Amino acid sequence: MRLSAMGDVAMTVPVLRAFSQQYPDIRITVISRPFFKPFFDGIPNLSFFAFDDKERHKGFFGLLRLFRDLRKRDIDAFADLHNVLRSVILRTLFAFDGKKTAFVDKARAAKKALVRPDDKIFKPLPTMFDRHAEVFRQLGFPLDLSQPQFPAKAILSQDLTAVTGEKTATWMGIAPYAQYESKVYPADLMQQVVDRLSEDKECRIFLFGGKNEVDSLAAFAKGKPNVIVVAGKINFAQELQLISNLDLMLSMDSGNAHIAAMLGVKVITLWGATHPYAGFLPFNQKMENALTADRSQFPKIPTSVYGNKKVPGYEKAMRTITPAAIADRVYSQLRSDPE
Repeated sequence: MRLSAMGDVAMTVPVLRAFSQQYPDIRITVISRPFFKPFFDGIPNLSFFAFDDKERHKGFFGLLRLFRDLRKRDIDAFADLHNVLRSVILRTLFAFDGKKTAFVDKARAAKKALVRPDDKIFKPLPTMFDRHAEVFRQLGFPLDLSQPQFPAKAILSQDLTAVTGEKTATWMGIAPYAQYESKVYPADLMQQVVDRLSEDKECRIFLFGGKNEVDSLAAFAKGKPNVIVVAGKINFAQELQLISNLDLMLSMDSGNAHIAAMLGVKVITLWGATHPYAGFLPFNQKMENALTADRSQFPKIPTSVYGNKKVPGYEKAMRTITPAAIADRVYSQLRSDPE
């Protein structure tokens, strides 16, 4: 079970794919929100159960109905990859029913020590992927995440190629926004990044975002025929198809980074108030491709695990990541051999 935000759900996919590969005789039922079903398409022995928090599974009695619905699937063990009140109630019901359960350790104390302003313990914590794998180990299914396999690149639909064109050269994605302002690279600097990268006319750049961000994305792309805004033009399934075919994704610490990583795409991430040491570096990505704010100038970084806390005086921390450094990292990754 994992509900929550898009990036959090995407981070379960590489672990579940590894589980399916290493235990092909075990059936998996994923409980999550209907919107996230496409994440899990194509994973063998995995079925998706849609959590209906609007009607059938709403509230405490809805969780009882959810438990009854799931019992029909003859479930033997419950892996709680969320560890919030709803999942605690559900796993407790399974435990009372004699089923084996395990839950993810979110390491709240260790994360608090990482982000506190004084006496900070600045060291990398286990990744969320390792924490998810630990849940399955406790259930008797140790996992090896060191040799990941990724799905084949998606076949682009005709409707999608009407927006993107056929792929004849390098395709790059840029997702310049995040849920919290402290994780968003300044717009004037992002414009410089887009300007630099778009100078390579053989490279086609796709700008991702929400429907409410279309106008600002259009400003980044103005006057650049090889920069295409896809926000508001394609649906979610098509976004996954497109991301699957990218050569590289440049993203904030956000869901788009984790979606690209789960599909085996190289990802460069930009970090402001947050830091990859909290365990959210995208799957199978290099730490050197996580460009962080300068801690010599802003020593309290990271100031937040999720980016939802603002610290006075740290509003410009992300400006210490220069457009030149970003462009250099992009070019070095595009030139490197695929992993």
